[in-house]
Amino acid sequence: MSISPNVPSPQDSYHYESTGTPRWIPVLFGLLFIALAGIAYAGHSIQGRFEQDLAKSEQENKILSAQLEQANTRLADLKGQVEVASQKIGMTQSEIAEARSRAEAIRKQQTASDQKLTQQITAAQKESEEKIGAVATEVGGAKKDIESTRTDLEATKSKLDRATGDMGVMSGLIARNHDDLEDLKRRGDRNYYEFTLQKAKTPQRVGPVQMSLNKSDQKKSKYTVTVLADDKSIEKKDKTAGEPVQFYVKGSARLAPYEIVVFDVGKNQITGYLATPKENAGAPTSAAPAQPPAQAPAAAAKP
Repeated sequence: MSISPNVPSPQDSYHYESTGTPRWIPVLFGLLFIALAGIAYAGHSIQGRFEQDLAKSEQENKILSAQLEQANTRLADLKGQVEVASQKIGMTQSEIAEARSRAEAIRKQQTASDQKLTQQITAAQKESEEKIGAVATEVGGAKKDIESTRTDLEATKSKLDRATGDMGVMSGLIARNHDDLEDLKRRGDRNYYEFTLQKAKTPQRVGPVQMSLNKSDQKKSKYTVTVLADDKSIEKKDKTAGEPVQFYVKGSARLAPYEIVVFDVGKNQITGYLATPKENAGAPTSAAPAQPPAQAPAAAAKP
């Protein structure tokens, strides 16, 4: 078989094709490979970084979840505390209302007590004023009575100063009754021994002397007595009530006589007193020591 000289052989064709491929294609492929490798590396790096970020985000999410759970727990506790506080506030408000009610009741009670106390004070003041007025009236009356008594005493003194005893000696003040005698005792000018003398065989002690009633005449107000003093017997016969009956004892002559004044003459008894000078109150006598027992029955025989 003959080959035409114008037709190329397969070797020529291959050679033609081989010699016809551009050189930049391999370079392009190399660059593309490098680019793909870079892209793969960058993608891997990005994926790793993304995974790290994802893991970090998950970790942060876990932390945030834990914090959120803690916050929820705290919120629940806070809510519980708020509820308890609300209940306490409600109780406190109730207690405050009750306290206010009690305070109001106490205030009303105190006001009522103050009013009652004021009324009592007013009543007490009124009563005190009335009593003071009554006392002032009584004091005024007492002053009048005192002045009247003083006037009476002065009149009595003026009258009694002129009395003369049975021995002719001017007597001092004499008493007409028990009350007058008490006035004389308060003056303290002399010693006074009040007595009620019964008619008897035995003499009766009257102050520093002894006396016996011999007889009494009630109608005529006369009596007779015997006085025992200084171992002597002195009879005073037919004496009249109100008359100063005088006699002397040892030591009294230089001073003043003893005086017997009888208030009342009764049947078989007389009532009166014995007056002695102050200086001779304790003068010794032959009789028993001076005693005042005779004064006791005298009070019972007050006219």
